[in-house]
Amino acid sequence: MSNNGFSRRRLLATAGAACALPLVPAQVHASEAATTTRRNISSFVAQDWRDHFDDLGVATIVADTRSRALHFWSGDGTDYRVYPTSVPKTEQLTKRGYTKIVRKKVGPDWTPTPSQLERFPDWEYIPPGPDNPLGTHAMYLSWPAYIIHGTHDTRKIGRRSSDGCIGLYNPKIEELFALCPVGTQVRLI
Repeated sequence: MSNNGFSRRRLLATAGAACALPLVPAQVHASEAATTTRRNISSFVAQDWRDHFDDLGVATIVADTRSRALHFWSGDGTDYRVYPTSVPKTEQLTKRGYTKIVRKKVGPDWTPTPSQLERFPDWEYIPPGPDNPLGTHAMYLSWPAYIIHGTHDTRKIGRRSSDGCIGLYNPKIEELFALCPVGTQVRLI
């Protein structure tokens, strides 16, 4: 066997080392790299329930509209989960503050709100099903017309795409729905 400097081990080691290199183009200076935003990097900001509530109650949710993530803690503090979300399209549609889950529904139907009908007069009631913008599950907040719900349109998650609600992938809202009793305290930040 000749030793010409090429071997599978060397090839794999070189490829592995290349994968470990930063993905910032070489021509970008360090100061520019710090301000460069890459689309597929998670922007989730760590949250601690103690920064928002005095106790966990029956369960706790913090929906962070800036990082587009929903944080869940069980009432006993043993279960913590983070979910990617869709958030309101504009600041005018974004409500922030304290609320709670007052009702839950599997297979929700959707009726446009009066303000939506002002902007989109052709919108109509949509029964449960694949065309429903609330997805498969909905948790209604004490604020009228504000809901944590699923979506059949997975392109909306991670984006400003809602009219005020917090949206999750359907499998994730189904999971969260099972974890959150009515009375779960919620804060939107």
